[in-house]
This record gives sequence, C-alpha cells and structure tokens, in this order.
Amino acid sequence: MRFGIYAEMQCPDDKPFAVLYDEIFRQMVHADELGFDAYSIIEHHLFRNFGISANPLALISAVAQKTERIRFRTLLHTLPFHNPLRLAAEIAVADIVTGGRIDCGVGRGHAWLYGPLNVPLEESRPRFDEALDILIKAWTEERFSHKGTFWQFEDVSVVPKPIQKPHPKLYTGGTSDITYQMAGERDWGICVPPLLPWAVLEGPLDIYKEACAKAGNTPDILYLRPVYLGDNEAQIRHEVEAAVHNFLKFNASPIFSKPPLPPKEELIAKGYGFYASGALESLTDLSYDDIVEQEIGFIGTPNKVIDQIGALREKGGIGELTILTNFGGIEHWKVIKTQELFADKVMPAFRQEC
Repeated sequence: MRFGIYAEMQCPDDKPFAVLYDEIFRQMVHADELGFDAYSIIEHHLFRNFGISANPLALISAVAQKTERIRFRTLLHTLPFHNPLRLAAEIAVADIVTGGRIDCGVGRGHAWLYGPLNVPLEESRPRFDEALDILIKAWTEERFSHKGTFWQFEDVSVVPKPIQKPHPKLYTGGTSDITYQMAGERDWGICVPPLLPWAVLEGPLDIYKEACAKAGNTPDILYLRPVYLGDNEAQIRHEVEAAVHNFLKFNASPIFSKPPLPPKEELIAKGYGFYASGALESLTDLSYDDIVEQEIGFIGTPNKVIDQIGALREKGGIGELTILTNFGGIEHWKVIKTQELFADKVMPAFRQEC
C-alpha cells in the first residue's frame, strides 16, 4: 500500500490566501522529506471555504523544484470547463518540469460550478467524454483532427508532449456508478470522496473492482481520509474537533451559496443525484463522536490508526491511503505534527511488510 496526502485548500474567511498557499507549499515539501509517495491537489474554483486551488499545476510545478521523489496528482481536472488542447499542453509542461512525476485526475466537476461558469449541466457528461478523447489524442498522436459537438479543429499538433509514455497515469472519482464502471474498464485509478464512510462507498467500489476483474485490470483505489494523530484521545479531541467540523461544513458550503443549485429533479435527471440526496447537508449534523466512530476521519493514536488501516487493506483493492492533514482551517503546526507522526509511527508498520 502506498501512502499519499491530499489537500482541498479549504480557506477560512479570516485566513489570507497567500498564507494558506505558503503553508501548503511547505507541507508538500515536508511530505517529500518524510517519504510520502504522492501529494494530490484538487482543482476547484469560486468557493473560498470549499477550496482555493484554482491552478494546481502552477503550485505543483513550483513545489517540484524543491522536492526530489514525491509524485504529484491533480484530483481532478474538471474537463467540461477546459479547452482540452490547452489543458493537454499544460499537463505535459508540468510532467516535464516535475521530471515525469505527474499523475492526472480527470472528472466532470461539482454540480455547483456549472451555473457560475455558464456551462449547461446537461453538457457535463458529453463535454467530459469529448474532452477526454481529445486529451489522449493530443498526448499520443503527432497530428490529428477532431470534429465534435463542442470542439472542432483540423490537423493540429499539440506540443510539448509529456515525458511519460503514452501519457501520465489517469485517475477519476465521484459519486455516480457509471464513473466507477468506466474507471475499472479503462484501467484507471479511482479516488473516493473523503467525506463518506465505507458503508456508502462499498457498493461503488465493488462496481469498480468487478469492472477491473472483467477487463483484466488491477484495481488502484485511492482511499481519501482526514487523519489526525496524537498521544491520547482527550488531547486529540481538544486539538482537532473544530477543524473536523469545519471540514464537513466547508465541503457542504457551496450548496448554501449563491447562485442556488438547480432543482432536485433536474440534478437527478442530469447525472448529479448525489447533490439532490441531502447527504452533504446531513454530514454537517454529525457529532465529533459520530465522525470518529464512522471512520469519516481516521482520528486517534498511531496504534489505533494502524489497526484501522490494516482493516481497510483487508477489503482489497486499496492502492493508496491518501490522507488529508490540512482541512477545515487547521493550524500549520498541527499539520506538520500529524505528517511527522504518520511517517514515523504508522507508515513503518506497513513498509516493513514489503
């Protein structure tokens, strides 16, 4: 099992943007020094509390100059909002300047982005499919033409090409069954929402694993989970309880922002049923004890978290435990503490088995 870190760059109202970027930069360099395998960054726009990572490739390219071995991954590029020719070249540049250390996540994006970015919600799936086709051709073909619904061009050559051949490894994620089926069939990795307990994720992940098996592919599940470590439960709760509640509150915050989401019937009809389910809103009502007991976060002493990871691994298909150490406006020193404790106390329990 690999161990990675993921950041949504949730930004509290009272934290300057530049301060959060500086802290995340230092935390990414720190993760490389500690021996983590990968660092993943969301791409997200417009909603401060949810995340201010509007240009993850820029951040990754900068951090790459201060690191030596850690891989980087965007989770996820929101393909319906990109010109795929430009995005293909931008990812290729990042692959070059990181020395081939880029993995590439792709997805449709959150439902609440479509209205503000002036893209019809019903175009999310066809735009994604068409952009993906262009992206792969741009990386693998010297010249090509395309005549589609949303993009048309004749005899173009996208440069530069990525170092990794045929292209960086692809990942996707989300909440719809069709996404898990597609990932398994195409030999992609899959990342799970870091908010949901295993009981909710088990069904979609079974779809993914079954699709992998039928296609002869090896599952590669990125299991995302907030993590906080300390010496005893009382100390841990004192230090992290507010940030844990903010993590869930900030994830649901776009639902309560303007402009409002489309009606529930429209969300369901256009492939965004999760956003009509009330699941995000309900998470904000959970108590700290609920969050810990349902393992929405792996929160506790190193020995407790080692046991939780061991039980998770027995479920099969987990390629990487991808932990969130910066969430809900948590202080920088707490992030550094958890990253160090995890690398010192937790990772060796599994590395020694390799």
